Amino acid sequence: MASTYLSKTITPGDHNGTTFTVSGWYKIDTESHTSNNPVFSFHGSSDYTTLRVGNGNSIDFLTYDGSVNFRKVTSQKLRDCNGWYHLVFVADTTNGTADDRIRIYINGNRVTSFSNSSNPSSSFNLINSNKTEMNVGSEVDQTPTRSYFGGNMSHIHYCDGYAYDASNFGQTDSTTGEWAPKTSPSVSYGTEGFFLKFENSGSMGTDSSGNGNNLTVNGNLTQTIDTPTHNFCTLNPLIPHGANLTFSNGNLSLATSSSQWQGALASIAPNGGKYYFETKYNTGTGIKLDIARVDADIRNMTVSNNSYLSYTSLGYGYQLNNTGYDYYCNNNTCTTWNTGRGNSTKIIMVALDFDNGKMWIGDSGTWYNKSGTANPETGDDPLHDFSSDLNGENWFINMSCEGSGTAHNLNFGGGFFGTTAVSTAGTNASNIGTFEYDVPSGYTALTSKGLNE
Repeated sequence: MASTYLSKTITPGDHNGTTFTVSGWYKIDTESHTSNNPVFSFHGSSDYTTLRVGNGNSIDFLTYDGSVNFRKVTSQKLRDCNGWYHLVFVADTTNGTADDRIRIYINGNRVTSFSNSSNPSSSFNLINSNKTEMNVGSEVDQTPTRSYFGGNMSHIHYCDGYAYDASNFGQTDSTTGEWAPKTSPSVSYGTEGFFLKFENSGSMGTDSSGNGNNLTVNGNLTQTIDTPTHNFCTLNPLIPHGANLTFSNGNLSLATSSSQWQGALASIAPNGGKYYFETKYNTGTGIKLDIARVDADIRNMTVSNNSYLSYTSLGYGYQLNNTGYDYYCNNNTCTTWNTGRGNSTKIIMVALDFDNGKMWIGDSGTWYNKSGTANPETGDDPLHDFSSDLNGENWFINMSCEGSGTAHNLNFGGGFFGTTAVSTAGTNASNIGTFEYDVPSGYTALTSKGLNE
C-alpha cells in the first residue's frame, strides 16, 4: 500500500469501544524492517489505538491517551516478506480474565509469548470520545506523525461489538495443510463494521458486509491479483544483497544508489517448468537479468552482492548498460551483443524453459534473435542453452541494477509496473497472471499456481 490508506470519519459513541475484532491477510515488504507498519487504527488529535507490525517486526497492539494505557508486543516476529500472514486482533475489555481482554492470532494460532505485556482495565473504552478517524493501513501518533503499511492486504474484516477468534475467519486447507481464508465467514459486523474484499479496482473502499460502511481511499491504492491463496513471485530482501538497494512496491521495484552492480534474488526458485515475466527498464540505470543453478557458490552466498549470477559456471544472463550497449553473459564472461539496442524506457520480456534448459530475451513484443529466429514456443534460437546443466536442482532468478536512477519494475504477473497497470494485456493461454505482451504458448507466470501447471 506504500503511502496510501483508507479512512472513515467516526463518531466514537457509535462504535463499541470495549469489544471488536479485526481480521486480515497481509504480505509485508521491506518497510516493516525499519518502521512501524500499521494495519488498523483509531485516532484523534493526540490519542490513538493502533494495531501494527512494529519496528523490529513484532506485532504491536496499544492505546495511547496521554500515556500508554496498555500494550501487547509479541515475541514472535514477522520476517517473511514472501508469503501471506493472517492476523486477528481481538479486543474484549469486558472479559473478567485480564489476559483475555486483548488477544492476537497469527495464522490461526493464538500468541501467548510477549516481550511487552500490559492489559487494559476492565471495560476500558479503546475508541473514546477523542478519536474521530478510523484508518486501514495507516496510523497517526501523538506527535502527530502519520505512518503507513508497506505491502499487500486482503480480506479485511472489522466486527463492531463482537469478539471472534481466528477460526471464524480461516481454516486449514485439507489438501495443502496450510492455513487459508474463509471467503464467506459466518460472522456479524455490528452497526459500524465492514468487510473489505478489494474487488472493485475503481472503488477499493467498498464495504461488502451489507452495512454500506464504505471507506475513503487516500493516495494511489492499486489492486493486485497476488492473494493468500495465489502467491506471486517477488524479489526476496531476506537473502543477502547489496547494501545500497532500495526495494519498493511490494518488493517488485528495485533501485540502487551505487555506481556498482547491486542485485537481489527472486522469492521462487523453480526446478522445472516454463515461465514468463516482464520488467520495465528505465533509462539512466543499467540492468542485469540473470539465472543460476543453486550450487555451492550460491548456497554460500559468495557471489558478490548477488549481482553476478551469470559470472558463475552455472549462471546465464543478459545485461543492458545505461549507455545502450547490451551483452549476453555466462561463465564469468560477457559478450557484446548489440551496440545499438538503445537505453530508452522499455518493457523487457524474459522466457525461461527449465524443462529443456533455454532462455530468451526481448522487448516491446519482439524476441531478440541471436543466430536465427528466436521463438520460445518452438524452442528455436535461445539466447542461452543450459540443457547440459539441468540436474533437477532449483534455479535462482536475479535482477541487478547500477547507477542512481529510477527503479526498474518487475511484473511477475500481478499486472503492474510499480503502481502503473499494464496498458493493454496480452494473450495468456494459462490464464495465470496479467502481462503487457503475449505470453508464449506453454509458458505461465511464476506463482504458486504456475508451479503446479
